[in-house]
Amino acid sequence: MKLGPTFSQPETSEAAVPSSALWAPLLANKGRGRPRRAQPQPAPGQPLTGSPAGAPRPLLPWTGPGATVQSELGIPAVQGVSESPRPGLVVSARAERAGGMGRGAGASGGAGGRLGLLPVLLSLFCPALPEQVRYTIPEEMPKGSVVGNLAKDLGFSERELPARKLRVSSEKPYFTVSRDSGELLVGSRLDREQICGKKPACALEFEAVAEDPLNFYHVSVEIEDINDHTPKFTHLSFELQISESTKPGTRFILGSAHDADIGTNALQSYQLSPNDHFSVVNKEKTDGSKYPEMILESPLDREKQKSYHLTLTAFDFGDPPLSSTAQIQVLVTDANDNPPVFSHDIYKVSISENACPGTTVLRVTATDPDEGVNAEITFSFSEVGQITQFGLGSDTGEITTLNALDFEEVRGYSIVLEARDGGGMIAQCTVEIQILDENDNIPEVIFQSLPDLIMEDAELGTHIALLKIRDKDSGLNGEVTCELEGDVPFKMLASSRNTYKLVTDGVLDREANPEYNITITATDKGKPPLSSSSSVTLHVGDVNDNAPTFQQSAYLAQVPENNPPGASIAQVSASDPDLGPNGHVSYAIVASDLEPRMLASYVSVNAQSGVLLAQRAFDHEQRRAFQLTLQARDQGSPALGANVSLRVLVGDRNDNAPRVLHPALGPDGAALFDTVPRAAEPGYLVTKVVAVDADAGRNAWLSYHVLQASDPGLFSLGLRTGEVRTARALGDRDAARHRLLVAVRDGGQPPLSATATLHLVFADSLQEALPDLTDRPVASDPQAELQFYLVVALALISVLFLLAVTLAIAMRLGHTTNIEGWSCFLHGPCSKSGPVVPPNYNEGTLPFSYNLCVAHTGKTEFNFVKCNDPLSSGQDILCGDSPGTLFPLCDSSESTSHQVSFR
Repeated sequence: MKLGPTFSQPETSEAAVPSSALWAPLLANKGRGRPRRAQPQPAPGQPLTGSPAGAPRPLLPWTGPGATVQSELGIPAVQGVSESPRPGLVVSARAERAGGMGRGAGASGGAGGRLGLLPVLLSLFCPALPEQVRYTIPEEMPKGSVVGNLAKDLGFSERELPARKLRVSSEKPYFTVSRDSGELLVGSRLDREQICGKKPACALEFEAVAEDPLNFYHVSVEIEDINDHTPKFTHLSFELQISESTKPGTRFILGSAHDADIGTNALQSYQLSPNDHFSVVNKEKTDGSKYPEMILESPLDREKQKSYHLTLTAFDFGDPPLSSTAQIQVLVTDANDNPPVFSHDIYKVSISENACPGTTVLRVTATDPDEGVNAEITFSFSEVGQITQFGLGSDTGEITTLNALDFEEVRGYSIVLEARDGGGMIAQCTVEIQILDENDNIPEVIFQSLPDLIMEDAELGTHIALLKIRDKDSGLNGEVTCELEGDVPFKMLASSRNTYKLVTDGVLDREANPEYNITITATDKGKPPLSSSSSVTLHVGDVNDNAPTFQQSAYLAQVPENNPPGASIAQVSASDPDLGPNGHVSYAIVASDLEPRMLASYVSVNAQSGVLLAQRAFDHEQRRAFQLTLQARDQGSPALGANVSLRVLVGDRNDNAPRVLHPALGPDGAALFDTVPRAAEPGYLVTKVVAVDADAGRNAWLSYHVLQASDPGLFSLGLRTGEVRTARALGDRDAARHRLLVAVRDGGQPPLSATATLHLVFADSLQEALPDLTDRPVASDPQAELQFYLVVALALISVLFLLAVTLAIAMRLGHTTNIEGWSCFLHGPCSKSGPVVPPNYNEGTLPFSYNLCVAHTGKTEFNFVKCNDPLSSGQDILCGDSPGTLFPLCDSSESTSHQVSFR
C-alpha cells in the first residue's frame, strides 16, 4: 500500500454526536397572541404524559391515537399525544410527510415562547405603560387567524369601537383589524424566513391608528419559528480525495447543509453512516452556523480499498425533527504529503456598501512546499452556489465584488475558501467580510393619516395628520430631523420613534387661503446629510363666518308716477364670500315708513335677485317718497344677515290740469263780474286770475294767456301773475262792458290748460253799473249780458249802501254799540273769513292775498243780501242757494270788507 502525505486543521470547539441521542424534541405551548412557556422534554422514546391540572400542555404532531413517528435514521420514536386546543386557540398543530425527506410543518412555539414571557410579566406589573402592545404568534398562521383582541388590549370599550375606527397603518398588509370585534387578524402569509431571515428575533412593528380623538399606538408582533424547512445540502454528493499517507486524526471539512429555520428548528448536528475509518464532528462558525468535519480514525490503504461510499445526514431538533442526506465518495490517492497552507486561518476585512462592482475586497495567499503539479494551487469557494455577491480569482486568490452591496439587507458575510493543489489536497480558511454603512438612503416622510378637509374654525392645536420619518441607514446616518417649510399656520409636534403630529398653529381663513401646500423636509445627520421633502395639499372647509355685504351703504331709487304695476324700481345686491348655502343670499323687506297694510300693495322684492317691484301705480300728489329697509340673509347655520336702507322718490308727471280758483262762478254757473272806475289810469289792477296746479316743478309753473277779448288793447294780462290791468285809459267810444277769456297753461310736456271768463264793467258806482246790467239784450251776446249784470250790481250796491247808512244812523241814535248783527258782512255766512282754497292746494301757486267784498242776492235779479243759512267751507266765496250774481260792494278801503287769502 502506498502512503501519501496527510494534513490537519487547528481544532475548534466540537461536540461528537452519539448515534443514540441526536436530538430531543422541543415542546412548547401554542397561544393566542400570548407568550408561551416551554415544557420539560421527555427522554427519547418515552411517551409524553398528561400535564398537571391547570398547566398548559404541549401540542405535538398527531397521526392518530397512540400513533408513533419513526425516524428514517433509526432514532427512537416519540409517541404522539393528541390534545384538543383550549378555547380561543386559533392555531392547530399538524404533521405531514413529503418526498421521503421527512419534511413536516407544525405550529410549535419553540424557544420564542420562553422569550415572549418577559413582555407578559412586564404588562402584569406595569399596567400604566401602554406605549407598545406586544403579541407572539407562530409563523404560517392561516389568513384570518386571530392574533389578539387589540381593541380590548388598548382599553377600548365595545360601545366606542365603531367611532374610533381602529385600523392598522403598515406598508405591507400583514395584519388587519376586525371592525366589529377589534381583533387583530392575520392579513397575509407570515413566512418568518422570508421576513426576517436568520435574525434570532423577528418582530413586525407597526402603528394602530384610532380616530375621535386622533391617536396612534405602537404594536409589535413577534413571529416565532416553526420547523417548516428541512436541512438541505448544497450538493447531494461530494467527492473527496484522500492520500493514503494521511495520518489518523486528520480532519476534512465537508459540504454543509443549510436550514432556513432558527433556534432548535435550525440545523443542529451531522451524522455519518457507520464505518471503520471515518467519523464526523460538528463545528460552528463565528456566525453560529454549523458545518461537519470528517476525521480519519484509522490509516487508509489504497491497495486494500480504493474508495469509500459514505452517507452524511443533517438533523435539526424541530418537532418533529427533519433531516436530509448527502452521499460522500472518498477516493484514496497516492501520497501528496504537503497540502496547501493559507497565511491565515481567518481573514477579516471591511468594505463600504457603496463599493462598485469589481472592487477588490481581499487577496488570500496559500503556499505548498511540494513541487510540480502538487504545488500548483487553485482557489475556490467551498459553497459556490451560496456566494453570489463576490467573485474569486482561481489563480490569484483575489476576492472582488460582483454586485452592489447593501448594508441594510446584509451587514456581513462569512465565506469559506478552499486552496487545492495539483495532487488534490485542499486547505480551507474563513473570510469574514463586514459591510460598512454609508449614508446612501434618503429619509422618507410617510403620512399615515391625512384628512380631506380642515374646517376654518379649527381651534389651535387641532391634530391634522400623523406622519412617520424613516431612514434605513443606522447610527447618525439614520437619525432624522423634521422641519415644516414656509409660513403656514401649522407646526410639527415630535412624538416617539420618528413619529410626528401635524397640528394647527394659527387661525385658518378659507376666504383668504382656501388651501395650503404643506412641505415637510426630513434631513438625516450623515456626512454629507441627505434630505427629502414631501408635499401635501390641505383643503380648508368653509363655515358661515361672513355676513352678506351690500355694494352700497344706502340706495336711492327714482320712479315716475303712473308707472305700470309690476315695473322694476331698483335692484340691490349683496355678496357673501362663503361657499354653498353659507354664501347663498336672499332678500326681504323688513321695515318701511309705510303702514304695514299698505306695504304689500306698494312694493315687493325678489328674494333671489334683489329686484324691487312696484305693486301699483304711484301718485306723486299722494306720496312723493317712502323709505324701505332691505335685509340680505345667507342660508348658513346660524344664518347671518345685513340691512340697508332704500329711499324711493316718486317723480312727478304732468297729469293734473290747472284749476282756476278766481274768478269763481256764481251759484247758477254764470261768471261773476268786476267793476272798473272810469277814471282808472293805465296799469290799474282790475282783478287777478288765480289758478293752482297739483303737480310739482315745471309741471306746476303756470302762465296766463288771453284767448279772446272784446277790446284787445284795453286790458293787459300778467304772464306769470295773472293780474288783469288796464292798458290805457277808457275812451268815450269804449264800451262800458268787456269780456276776457283767459287760458291758464302749465309748463308740462305736453302742457295742460284751463280757461276762465272775466266780465268787466266800467262804472263809478253801482247805480251807474245797473243800467248796463238791466239793458242786457235778449240775444246771447256776452257783452250785452255783462253790461246787464253790471247795472244790476251797481243798483244793488247803491241800495245796500243806503241801507247801511240808515242802519248806522239808527244804531247811533239808539246808543247801541253792537252793529254787527245788522250787517250782512257780520256773523253771517257771507262774512266768514279764512282761506278759500281747498286744503289740497295749500301748497299751490297763489303768492298774494286779495280783499274781496261779496254779498248774497235772492232769487230775483236784484235782492238785498240775505244771509240766513250757514255755508260749508267750500262755499266761502259763493253765498246763497238761488242763482244770482256776485259783484263788489265796496273797495279795499271800506271797513266792512273781508280778506280772502289765496296761497
